[in-house]
Amino acid sequence: MGVLIAITVISIWLIHLVYILTSVKVDFTSVWFYLHVLFQGYLYTGLFITAHDAMHRTVSKNRAVNDLIGKVACFLFAGMSYKRLIKNHFLHHKHPGEEQDPDFNIKSQNFFLWWFTFLKRYTTIPQIIIMAIAFNILKLWIDEISIWFFWVVPAFIGTFQLFYFGTYKPHMKPHTEEMKPHNARSLKKNHFIAMLTCYFFGYHHEHHESPSTPWWQLYKLKEQQTHS
Repeated sequence: MGVLIAITVISIWLIHLVYILTSVKVDFTSVWFYLHVLFQGYLYTGLFITAHDAMHRTVSKNRAVNDLIGKVACFLFAGMSYKRLIKNHFLHHKHPGEEQDPDFNIKSQNFFLWWFTFLKRYTTIPQIIIMAIAFNILKLWIDEISIWFFWVVPAFIGTFQLFYFGTYKPHMKPHTEEMKPHNARSLKKNHFIAMLTCYFFGYHHEHHESPSTPWWQLYKLKEQQTHS
């Protein structure tokens, strides 16, 4: 089931991207233009969530298949290194909301300063080179303005969504007693909102409690927490 869901997310991301790059015009007067951009941003979020599940080995019990899907999702998201992400993400789970946490900003809780630090820590020179090469290859067939608004902008929207709902809101201070031992809070139970905002990742305390639970099963943990 995990492999099927992962392939579905990746496929929808790719099919919609190809469609908007080749068949949709950048038209600031069109509501559909904005909807396409937002939807592609949402699919970028799903792409990274898929890579994240692979880091926790919940996509497939077959390690080679699991890691292949994780590497593909990371690469498609923004030329990212799956190996580097695994290293940082497990540090995050080991020291959530602490100085050793690569996702946490110990110096400032200001949203934009934290987001800038977050982007800086995860951006590498090889990644920039890969994306620059991909951008220039796309320019051979696609108008540059379409690349910016249908490929680049949605990726930043996805990054913003992931950071806000998957890092900032769950781990920002103050760290209360109910957030222990993971320094993580969760959204109130609303499965529609949770899915819409970040693929159930707003149920963040539940994720830290059970990292082996895939994103599409997190709502079940929330149900259990609510009824316990």
